[in-house]
Amino acid sequence: MVGLAKVEDRPTPPQVYNARVYLASIVAACAAIMIGYDSAFIGTSISLDSFKDEFGLDTKTTSEFNLISENIVSVYQAGAFFGSLIGYPIGTLWGRKWGLLISALVFTLGSGIMLASKSSTGLGPIYAGRVLAGLGIGAASNLTPLYISEIAPPAIRGQLIGMYEIAWQIGGLVGFWINYGITQHIGPSTKQWIIPFAVQLIPGGLFAIGIPLFIKESPRWLISRNRRDEAIKNLSYLRKLDAQEPYIIEEINAIDIQVEHDATAVGTGFWAPFRQVFGRWHLARRLIIVTTLFLHQNGTGINAINYYSPTIFKSLGVTGGNTSLLTTGIFGVMKTIFALLWSFFLIDRWGRRPLLILGSLGGSVSMAYLAAYIAIGKPQERPVGSPSDAGGRAALGFFYIWTAFYSVSWNGTPWVINAESFPGSVRTVTQTLAATSNWFWNFIIARFTPTMFSQMGYGVYIFFCLMQVLAIVYVVFLLPETKNVPLEEMDRLWVEKNAWTANKKVMAELQRERQTRDGPPALIHQEKPNGGAEEAMVENAGRKEVV
Repeated sequence: MVGLAKVEDRPTPPQVYNARVYLASIVAACAAIMIGYDSAFIGTSISLDSFKDEFGLDTKTTSEFNLISENIVSVYQAGAFFGSLIGYPIGTLWGRKWGLLISALVFTLGSGIMLASKSSTGLGPIYAGRVLAGLGIGAASNLTPLYISEIAPPAIRGQLIGMYEIAWQIGGLVGFWINYGITQHIGPSTKQWIIPFAVQLIPGGLFAIGIPLFIKESPRWLISRNRRDEAIKNLSYLRKLDAQEPYIIEEINAIDIQVEHDATAVGTGFWAPFRQVFGRWHLARRLIIVTTLFLHQNGTGINAINYYSPTIFKSLGVTGGNTSLLTTGIFGVMKTIFALLWSFFLIDRWGRRPLLILGSLGGSVSMAYLAAYIAIGKPQERPVGSPSDAGGRAALGFFYIWTAFYSVSWNGTPWVINAESFPGSVRTVTQTLAATSNWFWNFIIARFTPTMFSQMGYGVYIFFCLMQVLAIVYVVFLLPETKNVPLEEMDRLWVEKNAWTANKKVMAELQRERQTRDGPPALIHQEKPNGGAEEAMVENAGRKEVV
C-alpha cells in the first residue's frame, strides 16, 4: 500500500503497486469470508435453545448433544478436506480463475441446501449442505493463496496473501455479531437460528459474481499451458505497464525460464509434480516443515475457541447467553483489528519467523495463566450470574492478550509461507497439501474439542500452552525466513542449512549477482555550492532498493 516501506528484489516501477492487483487479490481472498463466518456462527447457532427445540436436541443428554454438535461442525471440515484435494485437478486443468468460480458456486449451493432443514426433515439437509459447502470452500482455500502468490509483486506478496486472512477475520466478525444481534432482537423461533444459516448466501453469491468481473487468470498458469500472449496481456494489466516495459519483459522471461526448467526437470503430465515432490527429499522435507505449521496453528487453541466459544467462556466463568456472546464479539473485533495490523504493517516488514516466535511466546504465557486460574480459582463452581473475582477478570484479560499475539502471528502467517515456499512446477501440489493439512487439523479440533473439555478440564489449556512452546523450537531450528525472496529463488533459500541466516545470505547473493550482471555503480560528479566538485555514488538498477 502507498506509504509503506517495500523492500524489492529489483527496481520496481511504482505503477506495479496499483489498485488492479490489490482488487484481484481482495476478490480472490473473499473466499475466506465464508470460512471465517462459519467458524463464528455455527457453534453458537446450534447451542441456541430455538435450534435445540426445532430438532429435539433439548431432550438429549450432554454427551449426546456434544456428539451431535461435533458432527454438525466437523462435517464441514471433512468436506473441506476433500475439497482441497479436488482443487488440484480443477486448478491445474481449468485454471485458477475457473477453479475459484466453481468453488463459489458449489459453496452457494451447499448453503442453500442447509435452509431446507426443519423439524420434519431433521438435520439431514444441514449435514448434506455443510459437506457440499465444505467441498467448495476447501477447493477455494487451496486456490486462493496459490493465485495471489502468482500475481503478487514480491515486495507486497505477504501483504496481498494476508488479504485472505483479513477476509477470514471479517467473516468471523460478522458471524459473531450477527449471533449477538439476533439473540438481542429476535425471540426463540425458527427465524432466530435460520437467519445465520441464510446469511452465508450473501458472501457466497458476491464471491461468485466478483470473480468474472475482477479476476484475471494467473500469468504463470497461462504460460504453463502455452498461452503466452494471454499471459503477457494479463501481466501487463495487473502491473499497469505496457507489454514492452523492461519490468514486464524481465518478469515474463523469468517465468518462461522457470516453466521451461520445470518441464525439463519435473516433466509434464498430471502426476509429474507429485512424483517430483515425493521423489526428492529436499522438497518432501520442505513440504513436511511448512504443512506442519497448521498443526502448530491449531495447537494455539484458535479453532477450539472459534467453533466452541460458549464452552470456552463458560470454563473461564463467563456465564449468561448475552454476556458470553458479547465477550465473543469483542474477541472477533480484536482478531480483525490485529489481522489488519499484521497484513499492512508487520508481515512484510518484520518477516514471518519473528512473528511466529513472538506469537508463540505471548500465547504460551497466556494459556499458562488460564490453566492456573481454572485449576486454582475453580470458576466453574461459582453460581451462574455471580460476578467475576479479580482472578477471573485477569483471566479474561489474558485471553484477550492471547488473541492479540495470535492474530499478528499464527493467524495468517502459515498460509503466506506455504503459498510462497515452492517453485511453480510443484506449487499446485504443495498448496493442495497445505490446504489439506489445514483442514485435517481443523477437523480434529472441531470433532473432539467438547470431549477434551469434558474430560481434561484445565488440562486443555496446558496442552495449548505446551504446543506453543514446541512451536517456538520448531520455527527456530527448521523454518527459514521467506520474506522478499522471489518465488523463482525459493529452492536456493531452502537448501541453506542454517535457518537463522538463510534469508540474509540468499538476498545478498541475489544482490551481488545483479550487480555483476548490470555492471558497477556509476559515478556522477555534482558541483558543490562553493564551486568545488564531489563524487556521489548512484546505485544502479541492480541493487535492492527500499521504497
